[in-house]
Amino acid sequence: MREASSVDNEMVGGDGQGNKAPDGGRAAGEPGRLQIELDRQWIRFVLVAWAAVAAWYVWQRWGAIRWLALGDTDDNMRLMQVRAWLNGQGWYDLRQYRLNPPQGFDIHWSRIVDLPIAGLILFFRLFTSNAWAERLACGIAPLLPLAVAMLGIAATARRLIAALAWPVALAFILIAPTTMLMFMPERIDHHGWQLAMLSLTVAGLCDTRGPRGGALVGIASAISLGIGLEMLPYCLMAGAIIALRWVWDRAEAARLQVYGLMLAGANAAGFAAFASNANQLPRCDALTPVWLSVVVVAGALLFAAARANPQSRAARLGLAVAAGAIVAAGFALFFPQCLGRPEQVSPELARTWLDNVKEAKPIYKHPFRVGFPIAVLPAIGLLGAILATWRARRTPALVGWAAVALFTAFACAMLLWQVRAGPAAQLLAVPGAVALTWVLVAFTLGHHSVFVRVFGTVGAVLIATGSFVGLVMKPLSINLFGHQLVNYLPPDRPSAYTRRVNRATGRCMTQPALRPLNHYPAQTVFTFTDLGPRLIVLTHHSAIAGPYHRNGDAILDVQHAFSRSSENAHAIMRRHGATMLMVCPDMAESTIYRARNPGGFYDQLAHGKKFSWLTPLPLPAGSPLRLFRID
Repeated sequence: MREASSVDNEMVGGDGQGNKAPDGGRAAGEPGRLQIELDRQWIRFVLVAWAAVAAWYVWQRWGAIRWLALGDTDDNMRLMQVRAWLNGQGWYDLRQYRLNPPQGFDIHWSRIVDLPIAGLILFFRLFTSNAWAERLACGIAPLLPLAVAMLGIAATARRLIAALAWPVALAFILIAPTTMLMFMPERIDHHGWQLAMLSLTVAGLCDTRGPRGGALVGIASAISLGIGLEMLPYCLMAGAIIALRWVWDRAEAARLQVYGLMLAGANAAGFAAFASNANQLPRCDALTPVWLSVVVVAGALLFAAARANPQSRAARLGLAVAAGAIVAAGFALFFPQCLGRPEQVSPELARTWLDNVKEAKPIYKHPFRVGFPIAVLPAIGLLGAILATWRARRTPALVGWAAVALFTAFACAMLLWQVRAGPAAQLLAVPGAVALTWVLVAFTLGHHSVFVRVFGTVGAVLIATGSFVGLVMKPLSINLFGHQLVNYLPPDRPSAYTRRVNRATGRCMTQPALRPLNHYPAQTVFTFTDLGPRLIVLTHHSAIAGPYHRNGDAILDVQHAFSRSSENAHAIMRRHGATMLMVCPDMAESTIYRARNPGGFYDQLAHGKKFSWLTPLPLPAGSPLRLFRID
């Protein structure tokens, strides 16, 4: 796709009328051939840049790829979901039978993100073993949505800042640490794809071609919702921005019509193609009939309102408000069970687990060393977007910048709700931060003072990119693209206890720690909730629970077993058919059981108490795990 821009000029070296410049070269201010090619072939150059970045990360993270270092429980569960499908489990059957066997449990995901992982595994199987095919697929798959995100952000920068601003925007993505962590090799969960759809949403909002922009936002929103509901607030915000744009400008009716059609149609198609058997029930935590009804009705009402397209701005506002009221009232009337938290877990599980998930806490409840690096770039991006909106107040870019500013402000507000909004907030901050850099660097480079031109430019870049965080907080290490800029701030240094817990948690998840369990016949192992998904990935054993809300009863059983009496623990383990117990001393989850329930079963076990129904089983010397046979 090629868009007209200020550097489009086929008569290179002339004055636009076919006349040569006096010196036989270009007329003053006329772009050079490189500039023209960079603008004309921007998609190709973005993909070349992505290929280079992808190759770098595969090389840099090769150790993690080689050891299948899926660090997050969701990444491990995603691989198990793909394995089950490739081994013959039904397309619409997303039940994980190796957690809480024999019945298993239904997860709230879909197959959308499974497709590229499975495709890569099948491709690499043509050349290598299945084990290596999985490793390579898990290393490469997360980099695919990065290409989409880079294209979306580059398109936004071209449309709002300058035709040649996209390389700067790409550089800003690479130094957004929280965002880039979602695209790292082995990060195969769905967050990278949702961020990619968010970048396309912003690009669609800024598109001057109304129908194309509306279609892009509608389709991107549908794919994101089909993957999961994490980006639902952003999808709602995008729809509100398009509706407000039409309220303000009647000529935007075509954009709103196409958006409404795509929102309804693409979500309906996605539901038919990807909704699991479990998600065809009226649950509140995924694209089930509940949310499908909401988006289809909303899309239809927005299409009808734009089709009517009254002359009066007040009438258009009334139609938009009426559409929103109908959707909200219908949701409350027909789906009252979804007015609370979508996970629908028990009060006990919410109190003991879900309310304590770190990523679900506001940013101000995290240590400064965690919150500050996440918040800096969004704050800079918001400032830049506001400045750019004001500067564009008399230009066609005003509406696009207003959309970016609203989106960035919304993302910053989301950080005050949950820190898991950090990756999206940093991604949305890129256009505003680039615009701020564009203004500051233009000023410093044009200054008469050499000192300002040199040191001012460096300072402007450090401030606008947020790179000053690394200098202010005195990091222990900085890698090439600025990830993990901060290991600690001296006043906020992790304690020796925290470092010991982090080290134990990491060691117990590794292949060298878990692979020796395969010397024992396959059976059900009772272990910590956070160890369950990793255990079933690296061994042939089954586990009881993973940290997923639809697995809530099993999670509570694990908590009760480790927290209450030894007799209660034995009964729960026998009821689940577990024949081995595995624990990881000092793992983060274990510290919770000891702190909350001194004298409980796990606290006694950690203090070395022997139980007649537990027989220690051998593991290699130096293993961080402890293994027992349950009699």
